[in-house]
Amino acid sequence: MELFRNAHFDFLGKKWWFILPSLILIVAGLASIVARRGQIYSIDFRSGAVMEVRWEGTPPIDRIRAAISVRLAGASVVAAHESSGGNTIIISTELPHGEELTALRQTIVSSLSTIGSQYSVNSFEVIGPQISSDLRHQALMATAGASAGMLIYLSYRFRLAYGAAAVVAMTHDAIITIGVLSLFHQQISLTVVAALLTLIGYSMNDTIVVFDRIRENRRLNQREPLESVINRSINQTLSRTVLTSGLTLLSALSLLVFGGPVLFGFSLTLTIGIVVGTFSSVFIASPIMLAWERQSAGSKQRQLSLHSGGQI
Repeated sequence: MELFRNAHFDFLGKKWWFILPSLILIVAGLASIVARRGQIYSIDFRSGAVMEVRWEGTPPIDRIRAAISVRLAGASVVAAHESSGGNTIIISTELPHGEELTALRQTIVSSLSTIGSQYSVNSFEVIGPQISSDLRHQALMATAGASAGMLIYLSYRFRLAYGAAAVVAMTHDAIITIGVLSLFHQQISLTVVAALLTLIGYSMNDTIVVFDRIRENRRLNQREPLESVINRSINQTLSRTVLTSGLTLLSALSLLVFGGPVLFGFSLTLTIGIVVGTFSSVFIASPIMLAWERQSAGSKQRQLSLHSGGQI
């Protein structure tokens, strides 16, 4: 199926129409992150407390969330996996400043008691600052390791210019996605980190498809200007990009609409990242690769001119 037959869009000529909004989003997102400071992290990356409660019968998740949120703003209530028991819920909250653990436990128990159902507390654990710091470090190392591995692979498979452009585009996607999450007052949790790592691979795959076509066309048309080759290559892969991204976006939107609050952060991250990643493969990665190649060609030309002048 081909949506765009014989397309001849001037993508590089219109690149600033997309680069400028990206820069605005990056600045706005970073400003929001700085303004929120540590509030952008969920309980997974901050010190707090987690209570596991077993309900008699099916737990009324919505009513429990409402009862907890009245006394503990920002608390999370999710149903445990079936392996832990279908009637088990997990309540996590940040430890309020100056409040003791005993008082926090009593606050949660009092909130649950207002629902009027029978339940039992299986466990009540504290996530210390050291554990939170280790989780943040591991999340950053996972992202950095994925980026470094892809840079090495692309530099070997293509050229250094291709690898650098792809990693810059991938970093652009991650920064904008996190920034938009912050603007929407969403927190970064372990599920959001998983979604970001998924997007890194997805964005990189889309970029590789475009770069592979550029390399193939450069080999077949060595005298054609590089900008023309890039535009033609993007047009040739446009149908594949739109179909793949469109279908993936539909899946992410379905999760966003029907997944409920538990999957909201994950699905919102996927939705934002798919849109941003699709555009970055065309309007970020390709222009960066073109600029790098032109800079390298200019440097080689200057060296040849100096060498020739020295011989004379």
